[in-house]
Amino acid sequence: MTDVIKVKTGSSFEERGSYSRLVAVDNLIFVSNTAGRNPRTKLIPDDLAEQTLQALSNIEGALAAVGASLEDVVAARVFVQFPEHIETIMAAYAERMHGINPTLTMTCPPLGSTEYKVEIEVTAYRGASKAKVTEMVISLAG
Repeated sequence: MTDVIKVKTGSSFEERGSYSRLVAVDNLIFVSNTAGRNPRTKLIPDDLAEQTLQALSNIEGALAAVGASLEDVVAARVFVQFPEHIETIMAAYAERMHGINPTLTMTCPPLGSTEYKVEIEVTAYRGASKAKVTEMVISLAG
């Protein structure tokens, strides 16, 4: 029998939108698009790097609730409000995700609020951080 765990944080957004912050189906974990709002202060930093790192910290907390970590992330989607912010946000993201190297999609759609400069969504596999990893370098030139 498949086990499904749905994690809520108590956010009013989750209740209004009828969604979970995280859904784990056995070891496969989906984390909803997450902004950089500090859960204790309820504030969103103006600084792009701080907002990015806070979003990742929020994701890390959600993953920890089901016995997983950022190191278990296998795919990430980073949504950036303004294209001119990509380099700064990518640098902050890379600082925290260095060595994890999930797949990455970075795009610039309108976000839910102009206050949000970045939102991040991830897919993780519980235990991926302990798996044997083979890295390959290929050439796509043809």
